[in-house]
Amino acid sequence: MSSVVPTPSAVTTTALPTTADVHAAAARLRPYVRRTPLLRVAFDGRPLVLKLEQLQLSGSFKLRGALNAVLDGHGHDHVVTASGGNHGLGVATGASLLGITATVFVPESVPEIKARRIAATGVRLVRHGRTYAEAAAAAAELAAQPGHRYIPAYDDPLVVAGNGTVAAEVVDEAPEVDTVVVAAGGGGLAAGTALAIGSRLLVAAEPERCRAFHDALEAGHPVDSAVESVAASALGATRVGEVPYAVLAARPPSQLASVLVSEQQILDARERLWEECRLATEPAAAVPLAAWLAGLVPGDLPCLVICGANAEWTPL
Repeated sequence: MSSVVPTPSAVTTTALPTTADVHAAAARLRPYVRRTPLLRVAFDGRPLVLKLEQLQLSGSFKLRGALNAVLDGHGHDHVVTASGGNHGLGVATGASLLGITATVFVPESVPEIKARRIAATGVRLVRHGRTYAEAAAAAAELAAQPGHRYIPAYDDPLVVAGNGTVAAEVVDEAPEVDTVVVAAGGGGLAAGTALAIGSRLLVAAEPERCRAFHDALEAGHPVDSAVESVAASALGATRVGEVPYAVLAARPPSQLASVLVSEQQILDARERLWEECRLATEPAAAVPLAAWLAGLVPGDLPCLVICGANAEWTPL
C-alpha cells in the first residue's frame, strides 16, 4: 500500500459532493439503473464479495454518474461528452433512456466494441484525435453552443455522487464488508465510493503503467501521468480530476490506500475471473482482483467492484 498521505492543497473551489448527494442520486437513478448483484466467492480458500457492476445497463458503472448528471434538471436540448469508451456509452445509454439527443466524441484509438455500442444507441459518434484530451477539446467546443451541456467523465460532483451509488448498494446488502476495492482512473468511482462506505478502508488500485491517482498522491495534487496499459481504454485518464482528488484528500489516511499492479497481474486476474467465476470482463475490471491476489488488500471480507465488461472476449 502507498504510504503517501493525500493533502488538500489542490482542493477545488467547486462545491464537493457529499454522502447525502450519493443517497439523493440513488433515489434519482432508481427508475433507470439496475441494482447489480453481489457474488460471494472464495479465491484460494479466502472469502470475497464481488459487486457485479459489469451487468449494469451500458456494461459498466459509468451509466450511474452520467445519468445522474443528465437528470439533475438543468435545461438542455443536447448533451455532449468525450470518452475513452465507457463514459460515452453511459451518456449515450442515458440519453436514449430519457429520449434526448447526444454527441459522444471518442479518440481514434477507442476499442471498436465500445464505439460500436455507442453508435448503436442512436447518438452521434465522432472519432476525433489520437488522445482523449484532443477528443475532449473538440467536445467542449461543441458543448459551448446554446442548449448544449457537457457531461464530464469524472471531474464533476454529480458524476461522483452517481458513481457512489455502486458502493452504497454494497454497504446496504453486505454491511459486514470491511474493505472496498475499486479500479481508479480519473478518480470518479473512487471518490464516490469514499462518500458511500463510511469508515471502511478504500483501496484504489491502478496499473503500474496507468497511475494518475497514485501519482497525484505522491505529488500532493493532480499531475499529468503517462498512460500505456492494457486497461487504458477504461483507466486512461492522464490526470486525476480535481473534484475526485479533493474528496479523497479529505479522507483519513487510515481509510485510504493506493496500490499498483503489473500488466501480467491484470491479465492473470482477468483469466481467473473467467475460469473460476465465468465472469467475462474488460481488463480494468480485473484490476481489483489483481491487487487482492498480489496481497495488497487487507481486511477479513473485502468487496471488489467488477466495473465493466466492454471488451471483445477472447481466450487469453
